[in-house]
Amino acid sequence: MLTVVAEDGQRRDGVSLLDDIVREGARRMLAATLEAEVDACLAELAGERGRRLVVRKGYAQPRRVMTGAGPVEVVAPRVNDKRSDPVTGQRKRFRSAILPPWCRKSPKVAEVLPLLYLHGLSTGDFVPALEQFLGSAAGLSAAAITRLTAQWTDEYRAWCKRDLSQVDYVYVWADGIHVNVRLEEDKLCLLVIVGVRADGTKELVALADGYRESTGSWGDVLRDCAGRGMRAPVLAVGDGALGCWAALREVFPDTREQQDWVHKTANVLAALPKSAHPGTKAALAEIWGAEDKIHAQLAARRFADLYGAKFGKAVAKVTDDLNELLTFYDYPAEHWVHLRTSNPIESTFATVRHRTRVTKGPGSRTAGLAMAFKLIEAAQDRWRAVNAPHLVALVRAGARFTNGRLVEREEPAA
Repeated sequence: MLTVVAEDGQRRDGVSLLDDIVREGARRMLAATLEAEVDACLAELAGERGRRLVVRKGYAQPRRVMTGAGPVEVVAPRVNDKRSDPVTGQRKRFRSAILPPWCRKSPKVAEVLPLLYLHGLSTGDFVPALEQFLGSAAGLSAAAITRLTAQWTDEYRAWCKRDLSQVDYVYVWADGIHVNVRLEEDKLCLLVIVGVRADGTKELVALADGYRESTGSWGDVLRDCAGRGMRAPVLAVGDGALGCWAALREVFPDTREQQDWVHKTANVLAALPKSAHPGTKAALAEIWGAEDKIHAQLAARRFADLYGAKFGKAVAKVTDDLNELLTFYDYPAEHWVHLRTSNPIESTFATVRHRTRVTKGPGSRTAGLAMAFKLIEAAQDRWRAVNAPHLVALVRAGARFTNGRLVEREEPAA
C-alpha cells in the first residue's frame, strides 16, 4: 500500500494523502523532465567541436514553484555554458524552456490570479481564499495583484493608440456606463463604443473616461477615433442621450442614427404610473416588433391615440423620435435583433458592475478604466458574430434594403 510520510517518518496530520501523492508525482516528473532537457542539450552538442564548453555543474538551490497541484519543491540541474557568439562575442547561456530562472508560478496559476481579481476577489482575500487550496501563500500577495493592475494600465494606454485605418466598422453601438469609484466622490463615466466589422464580428472600438455623457466628451472620443483612421460607420445605435448624437453629427455626419428601444421603453415607463406599465409595454412591443415600417408606424399611431390624452409627455418620447426608432427597418431583417438595442454593451458591462459591486468600486479612475478594459477584452472572445454576417459587407457597399429585404438594383435604361 502506498503511503506518504514526512521527513521524521510520521504521517502528517491534516494533509490529504491524495494531495501529497499528486505533489510528489509532480515533483518527480518535473525533476525527470529537467534532467532530460539537459541531457538532450548535451547530446545535441556532442558532435560539435568544443563540446566541453558545455558541461554539467551539479544542481541549483532548491526552490518552491506554485503549480496547479500546489507548491512543488524543485532542484534543477545546473549547466556550465562557456560558449560565445562568434559574431558578437557575447556569452551564450543555457536556459531551461521548462523552468526559467525567474519562474516561481506556473503560467496557469499566473493566469488565474488576475481573472479572480477581475471577477470580484479583492486583493486582501487571495491569501485566505487560496492558501488552503494551493497549500501555500507564496505569490498570492496584494502587491502581486497591484503590479498586474499597473500592467493592465500600460496595455490599455497602448490599445488606445492603435491604428484604426485598417479596420472597417459598419455598425457601432455607443453607450455611457457609470461606475462607482471607491476613493472619489464622482462616478466614473465610461464611454464605450463596440463595432461590427465587415465580416460580421464584434469588437471593442473605444473605451474612455468622460464627463457624464456630454457632447464634449463624446466628441473627444469620436474625434480621437477619426484621427486614428476610423471610417464613418453606416449606422450608430445608442440611447437618447443628446450628447452622443450631437457629437456624432459633428464628427461623422453621414452616419445614420438608431435609438435603443430598451432605453426608450424605460424612459417611457418612467413617465407613467405603474398601473399603465403592462399595457404600455405591449403597445411598444407592437411597434418595434412589427413586420415592416408601415405596420410599425400604424402601431405608433394607435399607441398615441390610446395614451396621448392622459399621458402626453410619455407618448411624445416615442412620437418625437419615431424616425430614429425605426431606422433599423432599412437594414437586413437578420440584423434587426442586433440593431434595436445596445445590448452588446449592456450585457458585457454586467460583469463590470458585478466586479465593482463586490469591491465597492475601483480605487481610482485609472484603475477603473484598466479593469473595464481587461474585462471587456476577456469577454470579447465570447462575442458571437451578427446573424447573416455576409450581409454586413453589402450594407457597407451601399446595398438598399426595404423592410429588411435586399432591393435588387434595376438595370439602367438603354
